[in-house]
Amino acid sequence: MANGKDKAIILLVEDEESLADGLEYNLSLNGYEVVRTADGREALSRFRENEPDLIILDIMIPYIDGFEVAEIILKERPRLPILMLTARSDVKDRVRGLEIGVNDYMIKPFHLRELLARIKGMLQRREWYSFKTAKEPLFSFGGFTIDFDSLTATGNDRLIRLTYHEAMVLRYLIENRDRAVDRKELLEKVWHLDSDVETRTVDTFIARLRKYFEKDPSAPVFIKSIRSIGYMFTESEPSAES
Repeated sequence: MANGKDKAIILLVEDEESLADGLEYNLSLNGYEVVRTADGREALSRFRENEPDLIILDIMIPYIDGFEVAEIILKERPRLPILMLTARSDVKDRVRGLEIGVNDYMIKPFHLRELLARIKGMLQRREWYSFKTAKEPLFSFGGFTIDFDSLTATGNDRLIRLTYHEAMVLRYLIENRDRAVDRKELLEKVWHLDSDVETRTVDTFIARLRKYFEKDPSAPVFIKSIRSIGYMFTESEPSAES
């Protein structure tokens, strides 16, 4: 694990005591070391003291809400996986979390087995990203250099700060360059989601990447749409004669 220990450390931030008791027990039973708190201010202290491998973060917590806590934490450790919990099913909450850089989102009540599966998937994807980043931390195309370690891109006199998911989508497309990747594959490999409804999430992130790296996002040359399939990354720019 990233912390140099056998067990992954999970910071659990939940103020509903009965739910927190159950989660702490079951996470410990499944081999995780759990650090627990019930408010936003203490969550930040526990985060800095314990260097967790993953955070389970309720949105509606005292003092500082989950969104603000996530923003602060991800500025310090942008690649730290965060799973947000909420009793609200508002799509705006989910979109806001994804834009901040949160990895996943679950609505209460939820099934324990699904939560455990998502945690496992998030940690596995973190290891995949770390392995790929160590092997090839930098990648250049279209006048930009992407630093997958710092989650930044530089080029054309610009500095772009990527969220973890933006970087993972780009990393996966680059790993599979010149191959059409469908939305379902991206959902499964990057978000660990399999609902067809969630394909809108993929389209939103692709649109943001095009805005960053394409001269004309409406006519992309690097991140291309493949009709009825999904997307394909290619390094080939059209020649001036074409």
